[in-house]
Amino acid sequence: MTTLLVIAKEPRPGRVKTRLTPPFTPEQAAALAEASLADTLDVVARTPARRRVLVLEGTPGPWLPPGFEVVRQCAGGLDERLAAAFAGCEGPALLIGMDTPQVTPELLTVDFADCDAYFGPAEDGGFWALGLAEPDPARLRGVPMSTPRTGAAQRARLSGLRVRELPPLRDVDTASDAELVARAAPDGRFAAELTRLAGVSR
Repeated sequence: MTTLLVIAKEPRPGRVKTRLTPPFTPEQAAALAEASLADTLDVVARTPARRRVLVLEGTPGPWLPPGFEVVRQCAGGLDERLAAAFAGCEGPALLIGMDTPQVTPELLTVDFADCDAYFGPAEDGGFWALGLAEPDPARLRGVPMSTPRTGAAQRARLSGLRVRELPPLRDVDTASDAELVARAAPDGRFAAELTRLAGVSR
């Protein structure tokens, strides 16, 4: 079975989702980040896996469900931190972030029987998921992160592998992203928190 990795930041005001401010305050942005993370971890908890690992910058909180190993993120850029997350795995692994609370267990239930990698593009030009049958940190190191070309650059690193594409998803970066993602997953914590905050601001 596959190891599922979630790379995340502790949802602290001023440290997460800074592009949501404005219109949200840092505290509200952190509340949305916590809801997004909680939804993501809940989905991972409901997905069959050999291991479930939270690769965390910061300290776990009450949002962490049982059944997860917690590994501290290493120092360095995001490419180095992603590479280190894969380096800690034996056998197939699929990594996602905390910014796609609309993800489902069906999307995360992957089978490497006839492929070497999975790639999930994000609508902003990045990627929301990366899976490797044989985790190789060298396929991530040096990829420029947080640019409109990040996804294309990471996809190019999978050259020579049999790659299965996952559907594109939208990351929550801006307030408009938040609205669209909440509509895609209206029953989750993220949508509920966004609705609550909309009521507070009226």
